[in-house]
Amino acid sequence: MLVVLTAVLGLLSGSIALAQSAVAEPPHGPDPTEESISAPRGPFDIDEESVSRLSARGFGGGTIYYPTDTSEGTFSAVAISPGYTAGEDTIAWLGPRLASQGFVVFTIETLTRYDQPGSRADQLMAALNHLTERSDVQDLVDPTRLGVMGHSMGGGGSLEAALENPNLKAAIPMTPWHTNKDFSGVRTPTMIIGAQNDTVASVNRHSKPFYESLPDAPGKAYLELAGASHLAPNFDNTTIAKSSIAWLKRFLDDDTRYDEFLCPPPQDPEFSDYRSTCPY
Repeated sequence: MLVVLTAVLGLLSGSIALAQSAVAEPPHGPDPTEESISAPRGPFDIDEESVSRLSARGFGGGTIYYPTDTSEGTFSAVAISPGYTAGEDTIAWLGPRLASQGFVVFTIETLTRYDQPGSRADQLMAALNHLTERSDVQDLVDPTRLGVMGHSMGGGGSLEAALENPNLKAAIPMTPWHTNKDFSGVRTPTMIIGAQNDTVASVNRHSKPFYESLPDAPGKAYLELAGASHLAPNFDNTTIAKSSIAWLKRFLDDDTRYDEFLCPPPQDPEFSDYRSTCPY
């Protein structure tokens, strides 16, 4: 009995040690600064891979941006959807900007330009499935650390994807549009980016009600771009980029070094409103 018990305890301690070593994997990249998250490119060299519409299943193809450094282990991944009547080109700027900070990023085309948020939610998840199961970079992707982003109806799609898939680790809807205003069932840390002068998905009818409906746990934030329009996420925007990087690092990577850029809520003249459930 003593021999068996000793062996069992040895196996248990070995399993615990393996689990602890997995949790203790060092975070990607150097210590962040305001300058590093605001820079046009991060510390990682990147490459890209085109995914044709013909080879895609359940979405319209797109482009995968990924770090080329294989010594860092696997990376978190995020899929990004464009908005109503828009193509991948409108959100393509986010691909290299986020990937160079240590993420695998999939900017997608939708099946049609007129797909509604529910369809875009399904397509975001299909794109993540492609990343983890069929892409040439699947070995770079940590399938347990996946997130979604989107603009306009793609932003509504990212909210719906988070509602339907609680295993997602982060969501960032940008000037989101959706007829549903109740996302109280979301269990994914979500940062909503609204635009003060949005006349398509006004913050009072969309972004703010979405934010208020989200539960406080495990974390939420609302960032409103001062003087900006609905199309602000379609152009290279440092405020959107650095806020998204901080949110994805904190919740996709569990990298608490990025707390300082989120809590307390940052004071920035680019924000007309900022609210959150700090501390995370």
